[in-house]
Parts: sequence; structure tokens; C-alpha cells
Amino acid sequence: MCGNNMSVPLLAEAVTVSGTEKETAAVIFLHGLGDSGHGWADTMTAIRLPHVKYICPHAPRIPVTLNMKMTMPSWFDLMGLSPDSPEDEAGIKRAAENIKAIIDHEVKNGIPANRVMLGGFSQGGALSLYTALTCQQQLAGVVALSCWLPLHKSFPQAASTSGNRDMPILQCHGEMDPMIPVQFGAMTAEKLKVIVNPQKITFRTYPGLMHSSCPQEMAAVKEFIEKQLPRI
Repeated sequence: MCGNNMSVPLLAEAVTVSGTEKETAAVIFLHGLGDSGHGWADTMTAIRLPHVKYICPHAPRIPVTLNMKMTMPSWFDLMGLSPDSPEDEAGIKRAAENIKAIIDHEVKNGIPANRVMLGGFSQGGALSLYTALTCQQQLAGVVALSCWLPLHKSFPQAASTSGNRDMPILQCHGEMDPMIPVQFGAMTAEKLKVIVNPQKITFRTYPGLMHSSCPQEMAAVKEFIEKQLPRI
């Protein structure tokens, strides 16, 4: 592979699932708090398309306020999990820049930005939404699982220079989620409708599902990726 991964810190360690033919698209998928890219790389392998490369980076280890300042993999600090909780604005913006650096790297290596999709679960889904909505390059879409929109009060103004006002978003949430209640997901979907074309937003909920994913949800994710990143 051409290009130097070392210049993009998150890429050097990321788990990458390579395509089985010429890679013409990429999915960058971000894990949740305290997790790593490995589990989601396995999940992506199970639904992978032959022309798509899946990149599952690991979050840096930082002290997390919500968990008594314990150090764990986290994209940014979390103070709480309600719509009114204080937020780590500097950390969220810094994390988004690090994800944009991965997008730039893929573009340099021949995959155009409009063939790059962001996705994530929980905190990773939150970061994927924030990154896409503040990214000037036009992306292929976002898969946002069991998550919320960070710094939601800064939108729609924060998306004023975004290239993604017409971007498809697949948002999925478990109806029994005890960590990020489905109501928070629904509020996020409503907020997204004033930022991007509301017709491009799909919000799906899954009865009985807690703060995790399920086969039906992953089937919907695969279908969304196939539709937005067809073989060319």
C-alpha cells in the first residue's frame, strides 16, 4: 500500500479488513467507550463486500470523568450520557480532526471522499456523526448505531461549511438500551433533520435490543453500505 501510515497516528494501529478485489471504497468504523477496533473488525468481516476496505481504529487511552477518571480507550472525555450533560468540546473537535486525517489518507491513496463512509457504535457513532457533519469533503454516508450527536446545540451552524448536507444517514437504536435511551436516539434523529436533507435520514429501532447490536441491525447496515457504496 502506498502512503505512510505513520503520519496518521490512528491508522498505524488500526485493524484493517482488506477487500478481496480492487478496493474502490472504504468504511471507517469507530468502536464504543472502553472497546477496541478488533470486535467491530470481526463484525465488518461478517458483512463485508469484496470491493470495500474496512478500517477499525482504536481510540487513545484517556481518563474518563464518567468512570471515576479511570483510564480507558475513549475518543473524547465523557461527563455524562444525557442531552444536557457537559461535553468535552476540545476533545470532540480534536478527535474529529484525527478521523478526518484518516479520510485524507484514503483520498491520497486513491479512494475518493465520496466513496468513504463513516460509522460507529455508541461514542464511536457519536464521533462519526460529528466528524461527517463538520467535514468539508462530501462523504458517502454515516452508519450511527446506539448513539447521539455531540455538541448538538452548536448545530446547524457548525455544519455551515459541511459538504454533507445531503448525505444519507442510517441511525439504529435498541429500544431497551439502558445506557443511551432510545428517546435520546429519536431526539438525535429529529435534530439531524434540520442539519441534513430529512429524506436522507433513516432511523430504525429494534425491540428488546439493549446497548449492543443484533443480526437484523447488521443486515440493515450491510444493505445500506451496498446501496451507498456499490461496486464500480
